Amino acid sequence: MAQSLFPRFAATVRDLTDAEVSDPRTAAKLALAHADAGGRTVSMVYAPFDYMNPTARIAIVGLTPGLQQARNALSAARAALHRGASVIDAAAEAKVFASFSGPMRANLVAMLDQIGVARHLELASTALLWSERADLVHFTSALRYPVFVDGENWSGQPDALRIPSMRDWLLTYLGEELRSLRGALLVPLGPKVSAMLDYLANQGIVDRSTILDGLPHPSGANAERIAYFLGQKPRDRLSTKTDPIRLDAARASLEAKLKAG
Repeated sequence: MAQSLFPRFAATVRDLTDAEVSDPRTAAKLALAHADAGGRTVSMVYAPFDYMNPTARIAIVGLTPGLQQARNALSAARAALHRGASVIDAAAEAKVFASFSGPMRANLVAMLDQIGVARHLELASTALLWSERADLVHFTSALRYPVFVDGENWSGQPDALRIPSMRDWLLTYLGEELRSLRGALLVPLGPKVSAMLDYLANQGIVDRSTILDGLPHPSGANAERIAYFLGQKPRDRLSTKTDPIRLDAARASLEAKLKAG
């Protein structure tokens, strides 16, 4: 089972001040690690994203929790511990805030349903993964705990695979999580996450055939790519920023992979 740091940090989280919850970057007690990346300071701070769903048949993998997600998770865990919740229950409650919400969730559900994930999991829709079939899904990140570069949310640069410390964070946390989910479908959100899952496949940690790479990132910034992927916008109306050939190939590959599975 993947290593959880929550038992070590539970008392610290319980006693955080409002200011520390609001900006965990400034709370020395939450600091996990630092790295230098060509003169830029990369820091990892603790927030309760440890909870593991051992029954998951699909894992949705983002890049790293951002500052707002960290605030939400710390606030939820602190409140749960103040109510007298167990460490395990508090960790599970906090992890709820790591799941994707709003338009991003709707876009992700539509694309997963489009390529056949719902059928593969024997669900009417993957929307059920956020409700009564939450037992089938594990939400996680390539770098499990919030990572900041010069104090700002890490957005994929510098490249984690080129920085030894960041590569170790990937192996130590996500690598161990995914070892315990052998056979689960892995959904990377974005090309940076796809590259990191590919690295784990090269290390023999995950099975490459389970990686569903090629989906447009579900962010609203990708609205046109998503609309084309879903068949909602014709090719002749696409801007030059969208590559229909690449999207067609990705969709066909993903559909074939799920049918084969």
